[in-house]
Parts: sequence; C-alpha cells; structure tokens
Amino acid sequence: MKNYSVFKTSLFFWLAFTLTGCGVYSFTGTNIDPSIKTMSVLNFENNSGQGPSNLTQLVSEEFRDYFQRNTNLKLIPQNGDLQFEGQILSFNFSPAALQKQGETDVASVNRLTVSLQVRYKNNKDPKQDFEQSFSAFRDFQQNQNISSIDNAALRPIVEQLVMDVFNKSLANW
Repeated sequence: MKNYSVFKTSLFFWLAFTLTGCGVYSFTGTNIDPSIKTMSVLNFENNSGQGPSNLTQLVSEEFRDYFQRNTNLKLIPQNGDLQFEGQILSFNFSPAALQKQGETDVASVNRLTVSLQVRYKNNKDPKQDFEQSFSAFRDFQQNQNISSIDNAALRPIVEQLVMDVFNKSLANW
C-alpha cells in the first residue's frame, strides 16, 4: 500500500512537470508563443445598419471576455502583442425553411445570421496575421419578430463567432 502511494505521488509530479515544462501547452488547445503577453480588442463597429443598438458592445465584450477566460494574456486598450479589430458586416433575418400553406410558401423557421470581418495582427509573428469574414446563425420560430430578439437569444451566435476567431487565431484550426 505504501508503494502505491509513493507511485501515485511520483506520477502526479511527473505529469505536472511534463505538462508545464514547455510553457506553450494549454488545456484550451491554444498555441501561444511564451513571448506574447498582451492583447488588444478594438470595438467592432456595426456597419450592417441592422440589429440592436448594443450589438457593437455585445460583440466587442464577448471577444474580450472569451480571450481572457481562455488565455493568460493581459488585455490592454491598444497595441497589444495580438490585436483584434473589425466590423459587423451583416445582421440578416431570412427564411430558413419553407412550408406550403394553400398556394403560397410560408417560412416555418427564420434564420438570424451575423457576419463579422476580423483583422488579426500578431506583432511577434506577422506570418500569423489574417483578415477574414466569419458568419454564424441561429434559427427562430416563424412567429418571432426580429425586433423581439434579445441579448440572450443573440449571445449564442456571438459566442460561436468569437470561438471561430479564437480557433483560427490561437488554436491554429
């Protein structure tokens, strides 16, 4: 029994040393160079002409919160080692599934699609820089009005967008 306890303790310290030894590995799947310490996220302006009045704030804050939760980078207002900026390109509500009612086609499900244009700059490794569009959507019942969609309903779309950008920029997916 005593040998088993010593084995467990040794295994624990070996795993702890092995997993933290390189300083780059993360349980979130990120691949961040140890020299990168800071990041900045500029506001994502809503250039779609649609959506709730706080869409800029919702998208920008979700970027800041998600990256801070999933990395050890310090958020600074501008000129971070990693920089994110962009714009909200579209906030589009359209029919996703049609059904016949008599002689006419009627939407049974409506889809809200949000698209972002993101510019990512890695000041430590410019080869990682990119500018790309990202889109995500969610379906809503046909009787739900676009003006009644609140932050709680919009949040999963924004979270998916931010996760896609995170994976492209830091997880190299």
